[in-house]
Amino acid sequence: MSSDWGDLRRWPDVEAANLLAWDASDRLILDEAGALVREVGDVVVIGDRHGALTLGALEAGASRVRVHQDGILGERALLANAARRGLGRGESGMPFTHLPLDASLVDGARLVLVQLPRSLDELDEIAQLVAAHGHPDVRVVAGGRVKHMSRSMNDVLLQSFQTVSASLARQKSRVLHAGRPRAGVTVTWPRRQHHDDVGLTLVAHGGVFAGTTVDIGTRLLLDHLSSMRTAERAIDLACGNGVVASALALARPEVQVLATDQSAAAVASARATADANGFSDRVTVSRADGLESELDSSAQLIILNPPFHVGAAVHTGLAERLFADAGRVLEPGGELWAVWNSPLNYRPILDRVIGSTRQVERTSKFTVTSSRKRT
Repeated sequence: MSSDWGDLRRWPDVEAANLLAWDASDRLILDEAGALVREVGDVVVIGDRHGALTLGALEAGASRVRVHQDGILGERALLANAARRGLGRGESGMPFTHLPLDASLVDGARLVLVQLPRSLDELDEIAQLVAAHGHPDVRVVAGGRVKHMSRSMNDVLLQSFQTVSASLARQKSRVLHAGRPRAGVTVTWPRRQHHDDVGLTLVAHGGVFAGTTVDIGTRLLLDHLSSMRTAERAIDLACGNGVVASALALARPEVQVLATDQSAAAVASARATADANGFSDRVTVSRADGLESELDSSAQLIILNPPFHVGAAVHTGLAERLFADAGRVLEPGGELWAVWNSPLNYRPILDRVIGSTRQVERTSKFTVTSSRKRT
């Protein structure tokens, strides 16, 4: 990749002075892959945040890149950054292809570049896929910031590969090299768990928040399902594993639910959760940037457990975008029920962008609020 990375942007993802489109780990991954990129030609990239790895691999000599990005905003940022560099013009189109995190992504792959996820489960799913479907000589070059890495990552990779070694650290980043897939590795994801207390079976891929569990904040929301307004149509915004959407379908046989998330892992998990509980006819699952595909004033009830991290940084930008979307899509008198980390104090924002907001429950960690769309 060129020495000047200043043209790379996060847009249309959240942008701020402390949020960058790349970091030193992207450079180190490409440097550690070295001449293999050109030799292999067809490179697989997993976890590219905003395009640095994909565009860097192409600059290093890759003829084609198969790429998986969990977030839809990351996909769009890659496309925008590629267009800014003049790629995609003419008959050949973009020299990279977005693919789901499945066998088609890594089939026969000889070189896989990975931006290490913070979730060990997500890394396990990636490692299993590569070991099961990649070339017998496949090489994995996976990097990240040292402060977010642990020895457990080596252990996870060793479950699918016979050799794992670490590079020297550089600019607070490090790379793990994995190779020689173990014989007989199979993909054990997604996984499922039944919860008697909520009457649901949850299904989750490795990269989804909370996995097959019900996180503490969501449990608080579920306690108040009976207090939420009646609705023919409701939305589980930032749906994660889909527990809220399926719980609402279970509690209210008359309701149609849209579960939506920008994460591919979340969407696949929420769809599988709905199917596992027999709600596929009443729970529709969509991958989107918030509520971009929804009409104004079209929903009576929206339920939201917003993310409070942008990458590794605590940042309110994503939550504020989701609140604004909810304000647009709710019909007058409609309700947004939200749970959020109490120290973030979202209530003034909710009052402003939705309408009158009341505190329903508060603990030391989480606050549940109900906001009524102003008429």
